[in-house]
Amino acid sequence: MDVTPLLPEGLQVIEGYGAGKFRISNIVYNSPVIVFPEFCVEWGGFDTDNVCVDSFSDIFNYEIKPDILLVGSGATTIFFPGVTRDKLRTKGVVIDVMNTGAACRTYNVLLTEGRSVAAALLPID
Repeated sequence: MDVTPLLPEGLQVIEGYGAGKFRISNIVYNSPVIVFPEFCVEWGGFDTDNVCVDSFSDIFNYEIKPDILLVGSGATTIFFPGVTRDKLRTKGVVIDVMNTGAACRTYNVLLTEGRSVAAALLPID
């Protein structure tokens, strides 16, 4: 039985992750990525030891502004400073940080529900 969700053509579905890479809509990325429903881009310059609002500037450079931003922080969940989370909320984005596997699965579920979502994903080494 085929359980692939029915989605409009062209939406970015996270098909796999692991060993430092992601497979998104049949394209393999060997770097951190930002996945929007309509497109996916590589995400450079993220430092898990120095998380600040500027760490997410790439996300706000696009016309598309998600309501929900899922952050996949690698194999384990990292916690962002409260001031960073608060500043991101002032931009109208709810940020939810979790391990990368959970972020990939959650993104796909929210995508199938038609929610305004993006995922910023760090690879699992």
